[in-house]
Amino acid sequence: MGKQLWKPGNMVYPLPAAMVSAGDDKGSTNILTVAWTGTVCTNPPMLYISVRPERYSYHMIKESGEFVVNLTTEKLAYATDYCGVRSGRDVDKWKEMNLTRGKAAHLKYAPIIEESPVNIECRVTEIKELGSHHMFLAEVAGVQVSDEYMNETNKFELNSTGLLAYSHGEYLSLGEPLGTFGYSVKKKRTTR
Repeated sequence: MGKQLWKPGNMVYPLPAAMVSAGDDKGSTNILTVAWTGTVCTNPPMLYISVRPERYSYHMIKESGEFVVNLTTEKLAYATDYCGVRSGRDVDKWKEMNLTRGKAAHLKYAPIIEESPVNIECRVTEIKELGSHHMFLAEVAGVQVSDEYMNETNKFELNSTGLLAYSHGEYLSLGEPLGTFGYSVKKKRTTR
């Protein structure tokens, strides 16, 4: 088996396909789709999103200092793509995709997307201007989850929501579970 040498580029896939909602002090709100997002710290809980400065939501996030990462599902795949390829300068994505603005519990301007099973409310702590994208480092102010995915023992069944991933230009549904965290070193039960 051989290897090809390519120019430097980002090939870290799959990624979450998340819809980010933002708002400003004039009452305008928008949704943009990002794949450049992830966890950066557990304590305090922090994440990042990277956004091109020319995106319509960029200044809303920069000026308000807040945004919501809304996890997407197979049911939201069409809306996820639409919100990534249409500009809020030209269309009302909420209306076009029949998405519902919800109230964030900890933020002033950015709404949640009610149809998303998980809404991660974030406050910007730092902006890193990296080149084509600027990274918004943010502390998680709160998380809202849809109660329809709570099981009988009150555990949130995230993997039952039909989460969506993005890989090399394609949206994918997640497959069957292969194991649980630590299963490779778990001691086997012995039977007597």
